[in-house]
Amino acid sequence: MPKQPVHRTVLVTGALGGIGRAVCESFADQGHSIVAHDIHQPGSEPAQGFMKELESRGAPKASYYRADLRCVEEIDAMFDGIIEDNTCIDILVNNAGIQKTAPIESFDYNTWSDILATNLTAVYRSIQRAVPGMRKGGWGRIVNISSVHGLVGSKDKAAYVAAKHGVVGLTKVISLETAGQGITVNSICPGWTDTPILEPQITGRMEKLNSSREEAVFDLVVEKQPTGKLVSPQQVAGLVEYLASDLAENITGTAVPIDGGWTCQ
Repeated sequence: MPKQPVHRTVLVTGALGGIGRAVCESFADQGHSIVAHDIHQPGSEPAQGFMKELESRGAPKASYYRADLRCVEEIDAMFDGIIEDNTCIDILVNNAGIQKTAPIESFDYNTWSDILATNLTAVYRSIQRAVPGMRKGGWGRIVNISSVHGLVGSKDKAAYVAAKHGVVGLTKVISLETAGQGITVNSICPGWTDTPILEPQITGRMEKLNSSREEAVFDLVVEKQPTGKLVSPQQVAGLVEYLASDLAENITGTAVPIDGGWTCQ
């Protein structure tokens, strides 16, 4: 008899954005249950509509939780709610992130704190809350969406680069702490990706060049990525899906770039 597929439960933070949405769709297509997190209110159309879409794509269950990831208490309330709903997280995808670009002398402290809290501290806390259940079940996958900026630096991105480097380091530590327990921990490092977080830089380049969006995107991307092409959210989702599979059971502690050749230069 053919082996029956194992249905998992996947928690994705920042689920209503570009990469997060694609990851949820990919896992729903595979018949996994989705626990989606974002900042929208639970009863809002963006949240409710997406949950219905995921179930129509094949997710046995799609549930939504709101939390401001800058606040550890809200992260804990989200995980408490997941436990109260008798849900065990098998796969954790730490995707949510924010960014601001500014020279260090004008980089205000509140923005620095918000970026570090959302992009790094929330990853630590979510892992801390998810790992006990994975250990109990003897299986788990943690995929942290870092960035090419977790491997290299760029000017005017002090907080973002610091946080994403931290995610890569945290990934290595947790992979060692969970080795041999059926749990893998990896980070993915996308380059320029076609998501809303990049839009302000594209708009700025359009204004600078007085050009079309397509021309501005190429001019921006080719500075770093030899391919001259944006990474698509679906391409990142495909890599997440692989790292979460049983085929990847011996891949742990890695930082995998998907960057159009950026970091090979």
